[in-house]
This record gives sequence, C-alpha cells and structure tokens, in this order.
Amino acid sequence: QVQLVESGGGSVQPGGSLRLSCAASGFTFSSYAMSWYRQAPGKERELVAHITTTGGSTNYADSVKGRFTISRDNAKNTVYLQMNSLKPEDTAIYYCSRLGYGDWGQGTQVTVSS
Repeated sequence: QVQLVESGGGSVQPGGSLRLSCAASGFTFSSYAMSWYRQAPGKERELVAHITTTGGSTNYADSVKGRFTISRDNAKNTVYLQMNSLKPEDTAIYYCSRLGYGDWGQGTQVTVSS
C-alpha cells in the first residue's frame, strides 16, 4: 500500500532553514507528481508546493515563493522541501502527498519561534 514517511522537521528561529524529506513506497514514485502541504493549528490544510514527475516543473504558494524549494530524487523515491528564511507563520505540520490523491503520511512538525 502507499506509504509516505516525512522527516526533517524541528524547531528553528526566524530566518533559519530546514530541509524536509518524504520517503515514498508502495507505488511507482516516478509516475506521480508530488506535493507538500501544511496545516497550522486551527487552519485548513494548504498546498505549499508541487513538482512534476521528472522535476522539470514546480509550483509554489505565494506565501512561500522565493523561500522554499521542492525537489525530488526518483532513484531514492524521495521528495524534498528546502525551507529558507523561515517565518513564524510557517509553523505547521508538513505533509507530503501524491498530488491530487489525498494520501498522507504522519507529517513532520515545523516550529518557527524566537
């Protein structure tokens, strides 16, 4: 079955960086566009970024454009989210998913606070 395991979250000060990873299994990873979502306390889950099957095209939410970078390694069945210049409003649980399929891992907590 589809399994998605997110990792790399943590606590960081404003302006800091984190790199999230999502290890995928149970499906042909290279055949699916992948995405990162996040959910902050009391808010709905929102799409942060997505990437095509080959990594040739990416898209970002306006709130993270220029600060976050999504990438993938199809040989390792892994999708990444490099997060720079973090802000307190980036605090959330981050999830990866096959784009449009609504399958989620357990998520990884990111907390940005001074």
